[in-house]
Amino acid sequence: MDSAKQQKPAEQEQDAGSPNLKLVNPEEGSLEFVLDIPLKVSVELGRARILVQDLIKLHKGSVIELNKLAGESLEVLVNDKVVAKGEVIVTNEKFGVRLTDIVSHAQRIRNLGE
Repeated sequence: MDSAKQQKPAEQEQDAGSPNLKLVNPEEGSLEFVLDIPLKVSVELGRARILVQDLIKLHKGSVIELNKLAGESLEVLVNDKVVAKGEVIVTNEKFGVRLTDIVSHAQRIRNLGE
């Protein structure tokens, strides 16, 4: 057989599509090369919409009502995508989030395209 015909499927895909990308079988490789990529993690307690005229009236002590109820779970976002839900906790005088629900792997993959 010709050596070009004996290529592995991953090599054939590489040649056909993107010559600079190498497909890695998760069983063969490891995710260590992405573990040091920084991500932006944020927690959203709720949202509010206000008019500019109301915004300029705000002062110290003003209260902005959010769209979530007290005790309702908050959203944990990574790079502006929801990955989990949780609740606020206080540990050593610092706020934290106890995760109560993780978005499924399939849903996270679907959200990448949005």
